[in-house]
Amino acid sequence: MKLLVVNGSPRKQGNIFRMLSAIDEEAKARGIETAFVSISDLHVAPCNGCMSCRSSLRCVLPEDGAQRLLRLIGECDALAVGVPCYWGNIPGQLKTAFDRIVYGMMGESPNGIPKPLHKGKKAIIVSACTTPFPFNILFRQSEGAVRAMKEILKWSGFKIVSVVQQGGTKAHAVSVRKLAACRKAARKL
Repeated sequence: MKLLVVNGSPRKQGNIFRMLSAIDEEAKARGIETAFVSISDLHVAPCNGCMSCRSSLRCVLPEDGAQRLLRLIGECDALAVGVPCYWGNIPGQLKTAFDRIVYGMMGESPNGIPKPLHKGKKAIIVSACTTPFPFNILFRQSEGAVRAMKEILKWSGFKIVSVVQQGGTKAHAVSVRKLAACRKAARKL
């Protein structure tokens, strides 16, 4: 089994990184091959919305980090994605990357009905938010970031096996309890 760990945070050593590292370490301890990629290390040009990729199954823009991410997703059996909360949603760099690879995440029937291209793969979503618990969920902050990631993964065919959300990171780093929850999530792969 191969696990792809995607850090959607621009902070390479931040809370999302710590949560994903716990998943990565647990997966490796269980004999799972892992690859770790940080979105902030990828150069991804913004999507121009031409929709050509839907019929050609390739992006018209020059190849960049988006295609590298798509290749890694294609090679994995499971995906762990870390999404910090930015205005109740996922960061722009992460959204841009997924916008650019939509053609490799989901197809569509002649009638425009989405067809998942990664059916049978599993996914874990982790999120961190400065808004304190339970307001991070009640005010749809980290919950908004998780919802956006669930939409992308659901329409791509991934089965989400676990979601771990940490609120209140402005005052406190990710808790030991949440890191344990991340390790537990890795055991569901």
